[in-house]
Amino acid sequence: MAKKEKQACPCGGGEYASCCGRFIEQGVVPQTALELMRSRYTGYTQDNEAYVRMTWYPRTLPQGVLIAQEPNLKWIGLEVRKHQENGDEATVEFIARYKISGRAYKMHEVSRFVREEGKWYYLDGQQQ
Repeated sequence: MAKKEKQACPCGGGEYASCCGRFIEQGVVPQTALELMRSRYTGYTQDNEAYVRMTWYPRTLPQGVLIAQEPNLKWIGLEVRKHQENGDEATVEFIARYKISGRAYKMHEVSRFVREEGKWYYLDGQQQ
């Protein structure tokens, strides 16, 4: 029997199980806003509405569906540009690349995060 290949993490941070998989599937709490941001990106690539919702700050969480069910959407990469933490607040600037029906797009955002009771949450983001 062939050895099972290790799955790469969609965020680009290495092996899925030891990267974002530990947060999404094993319930480990991200220790930094950057870990949370990367795992949220991975959650989006998996259409994991529950994880994205759980990691959004409750007071800024929008009503309704968070992950649009876009046909033929394929996430193709994440580039983290900048990451700053100051106590219980943080920002992460990133570019997420994706394709819809073969046409390439990018989302450039500066996301704000807040830590409450030892847990990081996505607060909001500003498109660049």
